[in-house]
Amino acid sequence: MRRTLAFLGGILLAIALSQFPEYAQQYTQRLGGAVDELAIIAAEFDTAATDAGLTREAAIARFSQSGDSFLSGRGESMARTFARHAELSRLLADIRNADPLERLMRLPAYADTEIGLRTLENFRPAVPVTPEGFLYAGAGFFIGSLLVSALLWLLVLPFRRRRVVYRERI
Repeated sequence: MRRTLAFLGGILLAIALSQFPEYAQQYTQRLGGAVDELAIIAAEFDTAATDAGLTREAAIARFSQSGDSFLSGRGESMARTFARHAELSRLLADIRNADPLERLMRLPAYADTEIGLRTLENFRPAVPVTPEGFLYAGAGFFIGSLLVSALLWLLVLPFRRRRVVYRERI
């Protein structure tokens, strides 16, 4: 009975952990899409600034120094957009350069909450057919089996009878 339950626990954790690479892939795709869109916005702004004979920084400063609250707000907004583009680009590079274990350990630190939550909202489980997927599934099976087996052992420990060994005297 204990082996069967440990096996089932291993299977369940294997299934759960094998989904991490799929979540990481979907997160990375969303993050890449956000970086691509912000790059388009940045390029359009830079082109407009260059056409006006300005650098990016000079164009933002011109917006910010304007007496018009709408224009100064747009300058601040563009500065935040450039900062977000730089941060998300760095995160994307970190994720792409990480090995599978690093990705597992560091993804919570990478997770931009907005993108991470949208990824979870739309997450679709998938069958892992990559070495990384098999690695996580195997680790999940091993850890799940051990955890369930240890938990069951602890639960039945108080109810075990002690074996009394009788020795014959000669």
